[in-house]
Amino acid sequence: MSKKKYVLVGSGSRASMYIKALAEDYTDVGELLAFCDTNQARMDYWNSVMESDYKASPIPTYKAEFFEKMMADIKPDVVIVTSMDRTHHTYICRAMELGCDVITEKPMTVDAEKCQQIIDISKRTGRKVTVTFNYRYSPRNTKIKEVLRSGIVGDLTSIHFEWLLSTVHGADYFRRWHRNKNNSGGLMVHKSTHHFDLVNWWTDSFPETVFAMGDLLFYGKENAEKRGVTEFYYRAKGSETAAKDPFALHITPEDSRLRGLYFDKAEDEDNYFRDQSVFSDGISIEDNMGVMVRYRNKAIMTYSLNAHSPWEGYRVCFNGTKGRLEFNVVETAYVSGGHADFNQPGMHELDCAKENIVPEIIFQPHWGKAQVIDYERAVGGHGGGDVRLLDHLFRGAEIDPLGHSAGCLDGAKSILIGIAANKSMKTGLPVTVESLVRF
Repeated sequence: MSKKKYVLVGSGSRASMYIKALAEDYTDVGELLAFCDTNQARMDYWNSVMESDYKASPIPTYKAEFFEKMMADIKPDVVIVTSMDRTHHTYICRAMELGCDVITEKPMTVDAEKCQQIIDISKRTGRKVTVTFNYRYSPRNTKIKEVLRSGIVGDLTSIHFEWLLSTVHGADYFRRWHRNKNNSGGLMVHKSTHHFDLVNWWTDSFPETVFAMGDLLFYGKENAEKRGVTEFYYRAKGSETAAKDPFALHITPEDSRLRGLYFDKAEDEDNYFRDQSVFSDGISIEDNMGVMVRYRNKAIMTYSLNAHSPWEGYRVCFNGTKGRLEFNVVETAYVSGGHADFNQPGMHELDCAKENIVPEIIFQPHWGKAQVIDYERAVGGHGGGDVRLLDHLFRGAEIDPLGHSAGCLDGAKSILIGIAANKSMKTGLPVTVESLVRF
């Protein structure tokens, strides 16, 4: 079997999963043959990692303005898109027009116009767009799909979904380019697309009407001033004020990944500062949001997102005609407040184990005792979803009975809830999803 040829566009931190997969774990079925990015230093960093960590030869690099040349030179089968969210559609659409399939990070894009363009070009060209919803592949999330499909909950009448981002993870969206809503679509699109996709997938239904409220209530300079903060800084590097701020990101000499991607030469090239203060001006996204969604099957979802919680995880409750299914996941037990928090992404799993905090799935029928439903425990990113997603992406699956693989329309349905929510927050009115795009 011949190997598939891949190129990767966007060499920030999200690229790492795909680079490792193709440079180390899936070399028998695929080849990563080129990087494309706006920043040469980031591509050079990944080539150094290719040599040092994976004992692989460096691959050609192309600045973003030479995307077409890369496509002509390499003639890839698949383009992997991990660039800034607002640029996704540019590379997705052009790749399809040039005869390639696409693997894209979520969100597929950030607004309805770009979403329509992707849908139309995919239909016209017949090319495949795969959106990497790794949470679908987590064994615990798969179990929820199986339980709902079994029928023991009955017909769904309502869903309550609460997602909590910790003061480490949540704050990070307010340090980076995501803080500009034009870049990310805000957390309703960039982050919540994960969660909306899960509900769409779990329920096998289509979102029809969306109403939302949200605001910036914790991060940002004005909110900090209201809480009595008087010392401010723009970025952590070289700031004495930042040294005392548990929300500050300190890129240490030992952190080769962050230094290589965003500090050192990379910063000099494009003046992008990875360590901006979460309490500075210029933030245009919300940190607290509430959403109501009416689905085609008449179920109503209430959803909330908080981006400054002391712990991280999610709680989902499904009410049905036969009973109630509850799903509780703790991803980070607590945040210490030390500067090491951000740089030790695995410590949350240890914390949860020490505190004996484990995810639980509970079903309670209308008449009878609650039942704990067991599921396969898994380690690894996104509840063990990453490794299963990668295997599906690069090796494929002969059968996919639960529909784990997410295509163009799945990507569209997930972001359109967020796009509709943004419009509703702006207008104060409910928004119908089908008014945004033509399916």
